[in-house]
Amino acid sequence: MLQDDVLERDQLERHVFEGRDSVPTLAREQDAQSVSWEAPSRYPALQEGPVAKGPAKEAWKAPAAPVEEEEQPQSAEQPTGGFLRRRPVVSAIGALLLATALGGGSLYADYAHHFVSTDDAFIAARQSPLAPKVSGYITQVPVTDNEHVKAGDVIAAIDDRDYRVALDQAEAQVAAAQAGIENVDAQLKVQQAQIEANQAQVDQARAALVFAQQQADRYQHLEKNGYGTVQNAEQYTSQLHQQQAALQSVQATLNLAQRQLGALKAQRKSAVASLAQAEAQRDQAKLNLSYTTVTAAQPGRVVNLGAAIGQFAQPGTNLTMFVPDQIWVTANFKEIQLDRMRPGEPVTLKIDAYPGRLIRGHVDSVQPGSGTAFSLLPAQNATGNYVKIVQRVPVKIVMDNPPKDVALGPGMSVVPTVRVDATPSLLERLGRVL
Repeated sequence: MLQDDVLERDQLERHVFEGRDSVPTLAREQDAQSVSWEAPSRYPALQEGPVAKGPAKEAWKAPAAPVEEEEQPQSAEQPTGGFLRRRPVVSAIGALLLATALGGGSLYADYAHHFVSTDDAFIAARQSPLAPKVSGYITQVPVTDNEHVKAGDVIAAIDDRDYRVALDQAEAQVAAAQAGIENVDAQLKVQQAQIEANQAQVDQARAALVFAQQQADRYQHLEKNGYGTVQNAEQYTSQLHQQQAALQSVQATLNLAQRQLGALKAQRKSAVASLAQAEAQRDQAKLNLSYTTVTAAQPGRVVNLGAAIGQFAQPGTNLTMFVPDQIWVTANFKEIQLDRMRPGEPVTLKIDAYPGRLIRGHVDSVQPGSGTAFSLLPAQNATGNYVKIVQRVPVKIVMDNPPKDVALGPGMSVVPTVRVDATPSLLERLGRVL
């Protein structure tokens, strides 16, 4: 009996130390005493063995020290060394990812070195108010807010009846001035004919004077030689004097006619000046009539329309704001970004309102001075304490392909990226090779 009990204890101890989770319960009934053994599944510790009777009582005794807890049975052969030897695949993947990240970072840094960008950029345009030049009641407003118009399209119309009447009066004055000039021209023609007649009378008087001179000389010679009478000599001498007086008379008449001709010419100049004045008044009346129609001088959009039918418009009254189609981007780059920036360099534009669109452009010009230098109250760095601050310099960027299907206007935010280095980057060279 005792030997059988000892054998069962040995089997139980072997099961426990080999790492088995459970040990079967040993029960053996004897004639006078029954012995039962049971060990825990995870903690193979034997507290105290049963006391045997007889001479074998001191032959075997259960171990008193408990065995430490073991969560999992350890393998007989465990790898020794570092993480690289224990996880070679994971280590290789990590090294590959690290190399890829370093290479990609280097490529991106080289690529980004070819560009400069800023978020301090806006769309700009020379918007202006539209106002009439003459006063009157508005009769038509054929446009509406945000409508796109072409050059020459009507924005508003003013009652033009008064201006048409003024134009008719001016045209009548022009006609009267033209008639006055024609009248003076007719008088000039008459006077010219009178001068010609007077000139003929002068010529006739001169011929008669020559004959009278000859007659007087002849009879005076005869009277001196005794062949003629004194009466005949005196008679022809008197006729000579009469012809001289007649010549002087017709010459005076000719001079008067010529002077009258000069007066008529001066009159004609006055009539021409009156005609020019009347024509200027007519042209002004035409302009005033044309000013009754307010039109767009260039293509653009009507913004903030304030004109209404029946409104009385004064000269200079703001009817609407007008934004032309010609727009550009004003980018305020830092002065430290302008070292390699030159006019003509390509630009990529991203508009915040339309993030899916990519617009191409180029640098048009760089303002010769910072933005604060041209402000209403420029900074006076020569007075007080000075703190150096990186200045912003406006750069004008012109869009090469502005979109036509969306509304772009002053003040919209843009993010421009200027390529300041035209040489291809390493990433671009690799892309061409691949």
